[in-house]
Amino acid sequence: MSRLARNPITLVFAAILLLILIGSTFTLVPETKQAVIVRFGQPERILNRWRPNEVYGVNSGAGLAARVPFMDRIVWIDKRIQSLELENQQVLSTDQLRLQVDAYARYRIVDPLRMYIAARTEQRVGEQLTPILGSALRNELGRRPFAALLSPERGQMMTNIRDALNRVAVQYGAQIVDVRIKRADLPSGTTLDSAYERMRTARQQEAQSIEAQGLKQAQIIRAEADAEATATYAQAFNQDPEFYDFYRAMQSYEASFLSSGTAENPRGRTSIVLSPQNEYLRQFRGQR
Repeated sequence: MSRLARNPITLVFAAILLLILIGSTFTLVPETKQAVIVRFGQPERILNRWRPNEVYGVNSGAGLAARVPFMDRIVWIDKRIQSLELENQQVLSTDQLRLQVDAYARYRIVDPLRMYIAARTEQRVGEQLTPILGSALRNELGRRPFAALLSPERGQMMTNIRDALNRVAVQYGAQIVDVRIKRADLPSGTTLDSAYERMRTARQQEAQSIEAQGLKQAQIIRAEADAEATATYAQAFNQDPEFYDFYRAMQSYEASFLSSGTAENPRGRTSIVLSPQNEYLRQFRGQR
């Protein structure tokens, strides 16, 4: 100790070496990180591994951890949900509309060991999943018309894209949490105007078809009603032919002699010259 006291530089140098040794031996694992301990390029163990339904701060592996100094290296992996952005993807729908689609995916690393073996870093995981997301997006939207994006069918489409992406993400130790489309628009300019015109024409044709079906149904209902009315009249006539004849004659007299008037004859008077023996006036004569 006396020698060290007489040589403070050596004491400082020893303290620095001790601090380096302690820093190389012990590390503090945060709650939001999981770590892969790598020794000479080979993974040795996992610290603070992600668990389903984990509550932060309760039974976690975070805290102070030891490693072999100068031999073990730590690869940090985020436990939180990460984002994968995809913009300006060109998609051709089944109704031949070229769409510009912006989408995103949410994922987390659930198997850090597999992630390290397959991709080494989180950045490479995102780089590998981005083209897969674009491919799954084009495959799913390319099988449906543009109108499907505006219908409840959109939810099923997102589920299909998520499942397709998840089958690949498992190979990198990742789990897809959610997939969403932020924007799906037609390109501006002539293409957009043409698409609107095709949509307008299709809706007009659909309206004309519905109107034609309505007219057809109306004619059928009117014909059935006329047939039923004719059958009712015939049944009534057969029950009392004389009364039916009298009733029809009164209706005819009312229409002929008590008109409501016209522009030429506003008072509604009608003059008819008939022979007293005319068959039309037989109800006035009391003849049967």
